[in-house]
Amino acid sequence: MFCAVNAHITVRKSDIAAACNASENHLGQVIRILGQHDFIDATRGRHGGLQLMRAPAEINIGAVFRVFEADLPFAECFSTTNTCPLVEACWLRNAIRDAVDAFYASLDKVRLSDLVDDNAGLAALLHFQAPPRCSSKVRRPAAVPRLTSAERTVPALREDIDAS
Repeated sequence: MFCAVNAHITVRKSDIAAACNASENHLGQVIRILGQHDFIDATRGRHGGLQLMRAPAEINIGAVFRVFEADLPFAECFSTTNTCPLVEACWLRNAIRDAVDAFYASLDKVRLSDLVDDNAGLAALLHFQAPPRCSSKVRRPAAVPRLTSAERTVPALREDIDAS
């Protein structure tokens, strides 16, 4: 959402972490995964940062959630290492499966654009104003003329030398 609200600029991980009160380390893992699945383009380096790789209307929230949650079983009975003794007689498993399917079906109806377009409250919270960059034309003070070694002597000493 931060990248979508700030689509006109390349944002940095630290900016997102500050706005969302998130750990930069955790955010780094999220960024890596989102980049691997072509949701964002992450560029390293001094002028690097993040941008969406697709328009917000093309990003399905259900697909984003599946990227992070698909490998995790919702309950032990969905795990390949299930040791629950009730698995053969428990009907809760079917109810949980139906609930998870409904959860994803609900998220599949939502696009990133649905979350950010015309959402002034979110825009106010996530809008990033990049600090002004230093101009490449740095103003330097006028050049100071170089003094000879004789000119660098203390004026009183020069007067004494001149007087002798």
